Amino acid sequence: MAVPDRLDVTLRLVRNAGRASLADLAARLGVSEMTVRRDLDALQVRGLVERVRGGAVAVAEPESAAGFAARAGWQAGLKDRIGRAAAALVAPGSTVLLDAGTTTVHVARALADRAAAGEGPFTAAVLSLPVAEVLADRPGVRLLVVGGESRPGERSLAGPLTAAVLRQLTFDVFVMSIGAVSAAAGWSEFTLEDAAVKQVALERARTGLVVADASKLGVRAFASVAPLDAVGRLVTDASARDPQLTPAAQDTLAALENADVEVVLA
Repeated sequence: MAVPDRLDVTLRLVRNAGRASLADLAARLGVSEMTVRRDLDALQVRGLVERVRGGAVAVAEPESAAGFAARAGWQAGLKDRIGRAAAALVAPGSTVLLDAGTTTVHVARALADRAAAGEGPFTAAVLSLPVAEVLADRPGVRLLVVGGESRPGERSLAGPLTAAVLRQLTFDVFVMSIGAVSAAAGWSEFTLEDAAVKQVALERARTGLVVADASKLGVRAFASVAPLDAVGRLVTDASARDPQLTPAAQDTLAALENADVEVVLA
């Protein structure tokens, strides 16, 4: 797992729990406690957590410090490959629901490029203001912005209004970003709001397509979204097949295959 991605996941786990132990973080991330100690030290230097005996506690900080803008540049090339691979799996004429997240921005760009090249059209409903900006006024793309409350820092749309709007619509495919996936916990997220919206979106789509880099494999987050077999495909990066991947990540890949989830490497 790339260090910036692991730091992001670690910070989310600490903030979600308020206080997290070394043992719990190591288990959720599938890494050693020594690695967790180093990551927590790095986060403490940035003022994002406070180290305490045996773990760390969250520090009150603006959401933007670990939000969309902070993550947008991390692994941009990798996310672009994932985005293009995912967009290539969407049939022309499809109605697509695009989740929030930095990787779905790259999916949106690739869909817009396909539409401009005459490979569309596409109808795209979005759960993210940055994704909406990418698709606005693009030829061959019909853009629908799903309503709801914009979460500070993340600029994602969530809450009861978002869920209510989604229940009135149907989609050919839901392109879902995810915070974590593991053999034992399935697909999971770091907040109840995100998990609730994803659950409704999966119910309203004919098929689910997850986009996530390999750092999410083998990780357990706080809020359950769905079992592994709730989606048809996972598009991830080639490091998912690295033999040095953590045992938890390798177990997750095996469980995905057993659940008939097609794993596509970008």
